[in-house]
Amino acid sequence: MKDKNIYDSIRKILGDKPGHLNILQEKIDIDLQMEYFDLSKKIKRSLNSELILRHKDDIFNMELSEAIRKKRLAELASIDNVVAYRTIESYVNQQPPALRSWAVLALQESRMLLESKLLDENQVFISTGLGGKGTGLRYFVVLILKSRKNFSPLYCKVIKNEFEIFTRKYNAEIEQLNFHTHFATLMLIIPIAVPVREMISEAISECNLYGNFLRTNFIVTNVRELSESEINEYLKK
Repeated sequence: MKDKNIYDSIRKILGDKPGHLNILQEKIDIDLQMEYFDLSKKIKRSLNSELILRHKDDIFNMELSEAIRKKRLAELASIDNVVAYRTIESYVNQQPPALRSWAVLALQESRMLLESKLLDENQVFISTGLGGKGTGLRYFVVLILKSRKNFSPLYCKVIKNEFEIFTRKYNAEIEQLNFHTHFATLMLIIPIAVPVREMISEAISECNLYGNFLRTNFIVTNVRELSESEINEYLKK
């Protein structure tokens, strides 16, 4: 299958001027994101801005159930009102950890709503489980040795050097690089306009010029970081 970048997919849907892209920066569980967006969609069917603002401080009331506070946050995020935005922002800055991820999603939605109104421009929200940084998305990558031998110091150096070269070439960034017995893992920030698989395949090809030690197939995901046991299970297949 052709390796398309995310930006091209957005342009295909929205046209040549897709608008301002808002990338969720934080790592937030995909299931929680889906729960938030499902609730947000439901409450938009019958919004009452005056009533929502009247109950804005409910989000700080720990005596209320978590479900109610989640609903209040989603309601505030659904109205284009600066007071609503500042209320959510205040909550994000001081609330206990339990609802932080939910509040971050609400703050992002509220910000986009205000920007859309002020700038008269489409606001496109891009969210993944691993989040992003600036205008790039975060990807977890697994490189796999061809043999069942351990990584040699030379192979470790080759991978480090070649991926540094290719991340610079594509304006990407290596956040983490770890070596395990039969595989290496990377956490990469890659600009949305870059074809991810193409970039990684190129880097692997360059690495293999120094010993042909890596498989050409690899694991890449922007949903979540895989554990060592999950990767080992995959390698058994």
